[in-house]
Amino acid sequence: MKKKEFKTESKKILNMMINSIYTNEEIFLRELISNASDALDKLYYRSLTDKKLDIKKEDLKIKVSFDKDARLITVSDNGIGMTKEELENNLGTIARSGSELFKLQHEKDEKIDIIGQFGVGFYSSFMVSDKVSVLSRSIDSDKAFLWESEGVDGYTISDADMDSNGTVITLHIKEDLENHQYSEYLDEYNLERIIKKYSDYITYPIMMDKEVDKKIEEQTINSMVPIWKKDKKDVKDEDYNNFYKDRYYDYDNPLHIIKSKVEGLVTYDALLFIPSHATSDYYTKEYEKGLELFSKGVLITNKCSDLLPDYFSFVKGVVDSEDIDLNISRETLQKNHQVKSIARSIESKIKKELLELLKEKREDYEKFFKEFGNGIKYGIYSSFGMNKELLQDLLMFTSSHEDKLTTLAEYKERIKDDNNKIYYAAGESIDKLKNMPQVENLIDKGIEVLFLTDYLDEFTIKTMNKFEELEFVNALDEKQDEETDEIKKLNEDNKELLNLMKDTVGIKGVKFSDNLKNHPVSLISEGELSLEMEKVLKAMPNANGVEASKVLLININHPVYKKIVSLHNNGESDKLKDYSKVLYNMALLINGLSVTNPNELTNIVCDMISKE
Repeated sequence: MKKKEFKTESKKILNMMINSIYTNEEIFLRELISNASDALDKLYYRSLTDKKLDIKKEDLKIKVSFDKDARLITVSDNGIGMTKEELENNLGTIARSGSELFKLQHEKDEKIDIIGQFGVGFYSSFMVSDKVSVLSRSIDSDKAFLWESEGVDGYTISDADMDSNGTVITLHIKEDLENHQYSEYLDEYNLERIIKKYSDYITYPIMMDKEVDKKIEEQTINSMVPIWKKDKKDVKDEDYNNFYKDRYYDYDNPLHIIKSKVEGLVTYDALLFIPSHATSDYYTKEYEKGLELFSKGVLITNKCSDLLPDYFSFVKGVVDSEDIDLNISRETLQKNHQVKSIARSIESKIKKELLELLKEKREDYEKFFKEFGNGIKYGIYSSFGMNKELLQDLLMFTSSHEDKLTTLAEYKERIKDDNNKIYYAAGESIDKLKNMPQVENLIDKGIEVLFLTDYLDEFTIKTMNKFEELEFVNALDEKQDEETDEIKKLNEDNKELLNLMKDTVGIKGVKFSDNLKNHPVSLISEGELSLEMEKVLKAMPNANGVEASKVLLININHPVYKKIVSLHNNGESDKLKDYSKVLYNMALLINGLSVTNPNELTNIVCDMISKE
C-alpha cells in the first residue's frame, strides 16, 4: 500500500510537535482521552437533533487497555467515529482540528462543550510510540477504515472491519533506552495514576480491566464529576477535607474552605483551601505557589502561579474554567487577560473570606496569621505600599492591651482623647520591650503600644506610614514627648560634657532625660532607620555601612548622672571617656545590638573593678 505524506510541508513541523511543544510526555494519554471525550460529545449532541439515533448518555464510554508483552496501549470510544475523508483531513493534516470545526459550525449552541481545540494533541502519541494506528467507523457509515503511521515518513489508510461506530487508537510503545524507560506506560498502576491526574473529571466513564478475586472485571477509573461541580448540599465538610488531604498530601484538615462559582465575562468554579499550617518549604525559594487549573474538567497545569498573588501564595486548590484559551499543546495559556480576570476575582474572594474568618472565628484567624502573616506583611513592604489598602485590614500585632493579637482597626476603636497616633515598639521580644522606659511611660499613661517582634514588622509599618488617618509613631523614639524647659536648659548648660561623650563613642548625640524611670540609660534613633531596622539589615549579606543615627539618653534621676557630671567638673576627662564607653555599650546590649569593641569594654570594666 502506497504511503501518503502528511499535508504539512516538512518533517520539521511534526518533529516540533513531538519534541518541542509538549514538555511532559505522559500527557499523551490525556490528549487521547480528551479526543475520545470529544467524539462522545459530538455523538450525544447529534442524537439530540437526529431522531434516528437512539443514544443514551449512560451508554457512552472510553476504554483504556494495555498489553505488556506486545507493548501496546489502546484507547477506544463508542463515539461519532470518522469517515475515510475525516481521517484524511483530521489526522493527515497536522494542526487541523475536527473538534474546532465542529464548534465553529455550532458556535451558537450553548450545549456544545468540546474539549479539543487543535489537531495536534493526537500527535503527542509519537513521543512514546513508534507506530500509531487509528481504527474508526463513522456513525453515518457501515464501513470502517484503518489509519496507520510510524511518524514523519507518512501514513496509510486502508479498508477495515469494525462492528459498530467509534474509534480505537492503538500505540506500539517504543523500546526502552538506557536513560528512558518507556515500559513505565505499560503498567496498570501508572496508567491509572495518569488517568486520575489529568482526566479524572472527564464526564464519561473511563474503563479499565482489573483483576478482582482472580476474575477480570471492567471498572470505572475516573470520578467523572469533580467535587467542585457537585451541589453543595450533596457534599459534606468531611468530603472537602478528604479531598484536600488526599490531593495536597496533608495530614491535617484545612483551616478554611472557600467555594466559589462565578459567572460573567469569565466563568469559573473554584475550590480553595487555607491550610492549617505552613509547609516546611513555604518561606523558602523552593516553594512553588499556584492553583491547579482545569479546562472543562481536564487538568491543564498543576501550578498556575498567575492565579495567585505572592501574598496569598499559601492558598491551595483548583480553578475550572471553560473560557480559558490554551495554546496548541493545551499545556499553557494562550491569552493571559482571562487568567488575570480570574486572578483578580480570586484575590477579592480570598480577602473577603479572611475578613469573615476574622469576624466569625477569631481563634482560627489568629492561627492563620501566625502561620502566614509574614506573607501579608511582605505583600505591603515589597510593593512599596501599593497593596496597603488591600492588605492592611488583615494585619495583626500583639498589643499591650490584654497582651493579645489585635488588628489596626481594633486599635483605632480603643484610642482615647482624639489621639491620632498608633504607637509601636520594635524589638526581640515582648518582655524586653515592656521593660523599655519609653514603653513603660506610655503604658502608665494608658496608651496602647503594639509590640513588633518579627523582622518584617517595622519595615511594613514604615512602608504604610499611616493607617487611615492615624500616624504610626515609634514608642522608642524621643519624639513621643517634648523635652521640658528644665531638660532643655540642662542639656544646653552641659553641652561641653555631652559633646565629649558623643565624640568619644562616635554617635549623633548624648542627652539628659527625665523620662527613663529607674533606667540609667537608653538608646534611641533619629531619622527613618530605627535601631531594630539596623539590627535586621546588618544580619543580611552585604549590609556594610548600615547605621541608625543613635542618641544616648542619660537619666538625670539615676546616680550615674551625678557621677559623670562630677567627673567632668573635676577635669577627669579620661575616666569620663571610659564611663561614656561603658554606658553606651550597656545601652547597645539593652537594645539587642552588638557592642562596638568587646575587648576594650572588658579591659575598662576590669580596670574599674580592680580600682574599687
